Amino acid sequence: MKMRTWSIVGAVVIVIALLVLNSSLFIVEQTEQALITQFGKPVRVVNTPGLHVKLPLIQTVIDFDNRLLMYVQPNEEVILGDQRRLIVDSFTMLRITDTLKLYQSVGITEDAIRNRLSSVVQSAMRRVLGNNALLAVLSADRARIMAAIRDQVNAEMKGFGVLVEDVRIRRADLPLENTQAILDRMTSERVRVAKQARAEGAEAAAKIRADADRDRTVLLAEARATADQLRGAGEAAASRIYAEAYSQDPNFFGFWRTMQAYEAAFASGNDKLVLTPGNDFLRLLQTAPSPGP
Repeated sequence: MKMRTWSIVGAVVIVIALLVLNSSLFIVEQTEQALITQFGKPVRVVNTPGLHVKLPLIQTVIDFDNRLLMYVQPNEEVILGDQRRLIVDSFTMLRITDTLKLYQSVGITEDAIRNRLSSVVQSAMRRVLGNNALLAVLSADRARIMAAIRDQVNAEMKGFGVLVEDVRIRRADLPLENTQAILDRMTSERVRVAKQARAEGAEAAAKIRADADRDRTVLLAEARATADQLRGAGEAAASRIYAEAYSQDPNFFGFWRTMQAYEAAFASGNDKLVLTPGNDFLRLLQTAPSPGP
């Protein structure tokens, strides 16, 4: 009976020793850093990964991630330097550099860190964007603006043991009423440009058409003058040839002209002529022509 009691006591002692040993040891991962607190007060910071020892039961281990962390800020409406409103959606990349400062300033909850960071980012964004116009935010100058916001946030968050690597605007939208007003202005501007382009095109077309009509009139006039000149020269040449032919053999010329008249009068074969008996038109059909000299 006594041996069994001692066995039970020994087992209990071993179990208690194992529990105490287990509560005395803790592991720090390579992606973490640990803060040891005793009754809620910070005692030491452990930055070295591996197996470490603490006082059992009275000391607590709080783990912090030492990797690059991203916090997304909610949508916020800011007023720009040109008095336009803009809704921005941003995110912040940060790294915890001093767990003791962070614990002493904002505590250990992620919501506390997020709320503190969100207020700092919003304040910096209002200050910087309030000194810049909309075109600067939407242009290549945006990188300079975001660097200024990051520097201001980093300067304020250093006191909380946090290093801000970057602050970026994921999306920037105009309020709905501003968007509609800008769209209306853009539409009216495009309509104005289109009307101006049409007016300039109509003016250019009218000028081209007038030049073409003038060139056409000049070309037709020159062509008519050339044609009249050529026709006159041809008629003069024909008259000269007729005159020469007539002077060489008047009888043959008269006979040839009469044959041409017959050909023109009876070309269809169904022509009818009503002539007086003494008409000289058909004399060659009644009497053969006499030969020339």
